[in-house]
Amino acid sequence: MTRIVQWSITVALAGFLFGFDTAVISGADKPIQALWGLSDLQHGLLIMSMALWGTVLGAIFGNWPTDTFGRRATLLIIGVFYLVSAVGSAVVSDPVLFAIFRLIGGIGVGISSVAAPTYISEIAPPKHRGLLVAMYQFNIVFGILMAFISNYIIGSLITEGAWRWMLGIEAVPALLYTLMITRVPRSPRWLILKRNDVAEASRVLRLINPEADTDAEIATIRAAEDEERNAHAPFFSRRYRLPVLLAFLIAFFNQLSGINFIIYYAPRVLEAAELESQAALLSTAGIGLVNLVFTMIGMSLIDRFGRRTLLFIGSAGYLISLVLISRAFFIDALGGIEVPLLLGLFIAAHAISQGAVIWVFIAEVFPNHVRARGQSFGSSVHWIFAALITLVMPWVLGTFSGGPVFAFFAVMMLLQLIFVLFLMPETRNVSLEVLQRHLVGDNVKLRRVHLSSARAQSVVSGKGA
Repeated sequence: MTRIVQWSITVALAGFLFGFDTAVISGADKPIQALWGLSDLQHGLLIMSMALWGTVLGAIFGNWPTDTFGRRATLLIIGVFYLVSAVGSAVVSDPVLFAIFRLIGGIGVGISSVAAPTYISEIAPPKHRGLLVAMYQFNIVFGILMAFISNYIIGSLITEGAWRWMLGIEAVPALLYTLMITRVPRSPRWLILKRNDVAEASRVLRLINPEADTDAEIATIRAAEDEERNAHAPFFSRRYRLPVLLAFLIAFFNQLSGINFIIYYAPRVLEAAELESQAALLSTAGIGLVNLVFTMIGMSLIDRFGRRTLLFIGSAGYLISLVLISRAFFIDALGGIEVPLLLGLFIAAHAISQGAVIWVFIAEVFPNHVRARGQSFGSSVHWIFAALITLVMPWVLGTFSGGPVFAFFAVMMLLQLIFVLFLMPETRNVSLEVLQRHLVGDNVKLRRVHLSSARAQSVVSGKGA
């Protein structure tokens, strides 16, 4: 188990760079717009959303290197992308070149959201899979927190060109991650299914669990793969319709909660709530700390309470916080600590639910044969909506007050609650091959599947939610 934890932590560091790269731009938001005299639309397109469009590209095509070159080789490529992006975006003096380097970093983020959860899910035992895959999310929020803290410290110490140091410092963790990833083994499932290297797969499986019957485990993996190959079903077909729908909806609701809107525009939102600039930057660091603490709580609960229960709790927290924030803007109850505290509640609700669950759940619901493709699909949906929201938000914030914006996100979270109650299955403590058996097939119903992990992980109830 020690080796699995070490490998999972190393791979999950891709999430640290993901989070850092995503959030660090918030400190450079307004200085860059003023420096290059960009309109709101130009700023949204070239500066704020360009990394996200790169993320979309990385997510859409990330399954190809993940399957072709392998999970580990792809993770190594990601580190190089982050390094080039950090150095390049820090030294350029032109908005177009800046956008190109941000695009490269975004591609790294998108591919990492495919390769890292896929790798960890394939080496993790079922009873610890939620915790281990959730390490990726923990590192995302840790990266976000460190970006906010880094921005605050650099902004306090440097006045001229501070944004360049904010962006460039990412090169240090990017280099360390790239060196560390060379020490993890290749995924045993990838070795079996894509390279037919049974000897190396057996070696890795024995490292994972010396007491396991590796021959039986390999036979189970191969049997599940043979079933999928014999079905000859394209990805977007009736056979995979339930996993595809589940991945789409959890990714859709993740972004329609407003989480990336808060992360990218936290200082601007807090200034709109009548906090001064430095206080707004400090409050974003507080938001990052709340995110980290409640992600740790979510990680500790995900294998105990399950994915569905956490998402139910989070949906309630989303609704309360978003409705009250919207109300504060509508009645002009601003200038105090109410909005920052409610944003903290919103972040806590996200961290303990969607934040802890999304990458775990998407990695679980697809069969081995198309897991990288499914992870790519779910990540693509996630990042397309993230990019769209980030692109239009400078215009939205310039046109509307916070009231209708937060009210819209509240309505989306009401719809998420309905999804959790009536469609989402519980995948806790069930092997990937058993999940494949019950979520994939032409006869699977589009209603919530009840999986029993307590009785041989193989019982399915035909009842609705």
